[in-house]
Amino acid sequence: MNNKIIKILKIIKNRKILIINCLIIFWLVSYLFLPLNITEDNASFEVIDGSNLNEITEQLVEVKVLKDSFRFKLLTFIFAKTESLKRGHYKLESNATALDLLDMLVYGKESLYSISFPEGLTFKQIIKKIKANKNIKKTLKSYDEEAILKAISSNKKYVEGLFFPDSYYFYKDTSDIEILKNAHNVLKRKLELAWNNRSKNLPYKNMYEALIMASIIEKEVGVLEEAPVIAGVFVNRLNINMPLQSDPTVIYGIRHKFKGNLKKKHLKKYTPFNTYVIKALPPSPISLPSFNSIEAALNPATTSALYFVAKGNRRHHFSATLKEHNKAVRKYQK
Repeated sequence: MNNKIIKILKIIKNRKILIINCLIIFWLVSYLFLPLNITEDNASFEVIDGSNLNEITEQLVEVKVLKDSFRFKLLTFIFAKTESLKRGHYKLESNATALDLLDMLVYGKESLYSISFPEGLTFKQIIKKIKANKNIKKTLKSYDEEAILKAISSNKKYVEGLFFPDSYYFYKDTSDIEILKNAHNVLKRKLELAWNNRSKNLPYKNMYEALIMASIIEKEVGVLEEAPVIAGVFVNRLNINMPLQSDPTVIYGIRHKFKGNLKKKHLKKYTPFNTYVIKALPPSPISLPSFNSIEAALNPATTSALYFVAKGNRRHHFSATLKEHNKAVRKYQK
């Protein structure tokens, strides 16, 4: 075989190698950026502590996230990450690629879950939401007030209103206690912030009384901008030793006995929360107040009003005298 033929064969061989290499690179690059087979059923998965690369890839093949284990193993080898995959609960987006999956496993980007506590909720409603959330680890044997107060390290007598209404994000199997502690700590920070920026000459002995007032405002307010005015009415009443006469406090006091229609007998019945009977704030909050309501309680509007009545459009009519108030009641409460 002459040198010319040998040279041609070498060129052909080199071209074959080049073509093969190009195909391998194309195959690998396309694998990196093409979406995986993510469905609603296989988007969430758990990598348990101690799992190795083989076990993880086989698990992902079994649930059809990966079509085969070889390419993903090759990918981890190329990036030198075969020993860097972390345990955790993960959730893949519908358009996730193999590169996204590797990044998630290497950096432990666990999926976050959430629970929301809307403004105006009661403690019982919060606990109901926690119990219904399958991603929260239930560690408390009892959800009674004493157990919760001890768990969140609170010296208060009542647990009502001690949590800030918000959406809280957490990793799977975060405990119920951690969720409650977090919500309680946020409430303490928010309340302290508002307290440090409060108006002068308020009738509250401490932050807790301001929180109680905020919870009442929360249940009375229909539109946010009215909160300071409603706060102003209640502050005016406290300053002249006049009962707050807030229907939501009465309803809270009778709880399960309330069937949706507040009657005169309810207004006359004594409970520690009935502000038609007592000339003071109730002993605890009646709901989770928003920051808007907390700020309103601590920065009430200056007003001569002592009364307000619902107008039917989520707003209220405010009056300075009983005569004006009765006239407004006849107009709006037909």
